[in-house]
Amino acid sequence: MLSEAAQIRDLIESCVMSLRGQYDWLKSQGVALPPALMHAVEQLSAEVTTLEKAIYHDQTELGQLRFLVQMSAMINSSFDVDTMLLQAMDVITDLTRAERGYIILQNQATGEFEFRVARESDVAPKQGGSTPTISQTIIREVLISGEPLLTDNAYQDERLQTGESIAQMVLRSVLCVPLRHKGQIIGVVYVDNRLRAGVFTGREKRLLSAFANQMSIAMENARLFASIAATLAEIQQMKRLMDNVFASIGSGVVTTDAGHNITLFNRAAENILQQQAGEVIGQPLVGIMPNISADMNHHLAQIRERGDDQTLEAELQTPRRRVALSIKLSPLRGESGLALVLDDMTEKKVGEETLRIIRRYLPPEMVDNIHTISRLALGGEKREITCLFVEVRPLETLPPHYSPRAVMEHLNQYLSRATHSIHQSKGLIDKYMGNVVMALFNSQLNPMKDHALRAISAALDLREAFIAFYREQGINPDPHFYRVGIHTGEATLGNVGSLTRREFSAIGDTINLCKRLEENAQSGQILISEATYQHIIAGGQPDHIRLIPGQPLQVKGRRQPAKVYEVFKA
Repeated sequence: MLSEAAQIRDLIESCVMSLRGQYDWLKSQGVALPPALMHAVEQLSAEVTTLEKAIYHDQTELGQLRFLVQMSAMINSSFDVDTMLLQAMDVITDLTRAERGYIILQNQATGEFEFRVARESDVAPKQGGSTPTISQTIIREVLISGEPLLTDNAYQDERLQTGESIAQMVLRSVLCVPLRHKGQIIGVVYVDNRLRAGVFTGREKRLLSAFANQMSIAMENARLFASIAATLAEIQQMKRLMDNVFASIGSGVVTTDAGHNITLFNRAAENILQQQAGEVIGQPLVGIMPNISADMNHHLAQIRERGDDQTLEAELQTPRRRVALSIKLSPLRGESGLALVLDDMTEKKVGEETLRIIRRYLPPEMVDNIHTISRLALGGEKREITCLFVEVRPLETLPPHYSPRAVMEHLNQYLSRATHSIHQSKGLIDKYMGNVVMALFNSQLNPMKDHALRAISAALDLREAFIAFYREQGINPDPHFYRVGIHTGEATLGNVGSLTRREFSAIGDTINLCKRLEENAQSGQILISEATYQHIIAGGQPDHIRLIPGQPLQVKGRRQPAKVYEVFKA
């Protein structure tokens, strides 16, 4: 349309020139054209010129509107704000006929205003280079007032006469509009032309204001997109972390929804229950634990009512084996579902049962301190101990008609009572030798300072236990069947045997003398050595025992008679 209007204007101007030529020729011939004709033709030329200007302005405004539409499309299709603003600024400077264009934004961290985009007609875009020189007076005015500022000749504008940069740069056409986000000014869009005055009009002001509004939307969309992307990345990272954590946890972890259908089933749960997560997700919880569904429903009801944790133990038959489980049930915080933590207690149960059986054959201290024993080298170490030997009942005192099995059963009744008394005083039973028990006090496995007194206490308790047993059996032996020898001294304690088969024991003269005391004791006697006696009275003789000197004993392996004392309860 603009080109057509220009063509019409050219034709009219050609007609005007032709009519003027004709007018002058006719006048020389004495003929005159109507005056109104020339006036009409000139008026038509002026109207065409006006129409051409209107079409030009309309096309310019149309181009600006198209730019805004394209800008809106870019906002909706791209979240790369920097690239989009650079492209948009190129178009803005062209449409407004600006020499330079800048976007200045507030740094959220520092609060300072910084150049985000710079476009100049005679230099390359300034990004990361020196700060462009523009009017700080104009920038401050827009930031403070929050209103667009348009001047067609800044150098002579009375509002801006205080600005030194305006005078120095001889600024003429300047347009600056604010950028707003949620009512707060976050920056400005600035364009100027240092060469021509009157470049910008209200149309450019409206264009730049609309551009600023769209740019604010674009930046907010980009910020939201970046925030969502960062949150999504964090969620994905947390999910990967949680997946790795759940996969690495040794305990089985199972979660359910409000209907107690399984929502999570980690790798450990797969191994424990011998079921695959893909097969049980979405299935009822009681479906994977059919043998304990009654208990499970009871605990689920308690969790719903109280909202606290519940723990239960159960055994389940999996496709491959029977497992013992410890199950902790907890409500999911903020959810209606549950979390279950499953621990496979099968090996522990087997181990406990094994230890229970071993305790029947080995001293409890030896079982409890098996690691201490394993660290002792072959050959052992020397330490002061008190040794006790007790013969629970001579075999010749048993009825002759007893079968071997009856003899063993009868002896075990005596041995069990002797064992209980020794354990009551923290003694360590070293071995059973038929009808004789050997016990140690103050070994590496049962260290104690009062080991001599504890050994005597064990012997006195043993006497009381045997007397009670005699009453149960309806017998009144005179003298009693048992005899006890106790001696204190240094012995070598440790592992004896080989690398593949070891036994914890004590050897030395102390052990030999203790055995001799037991062999030389009379039935019903508890004899202690001089060393044991001295150990006891070193701290003052206890009130609950009586120590009576006995006849010195000539024992095998010693030249000098051994002093002995007989022990009684006070």
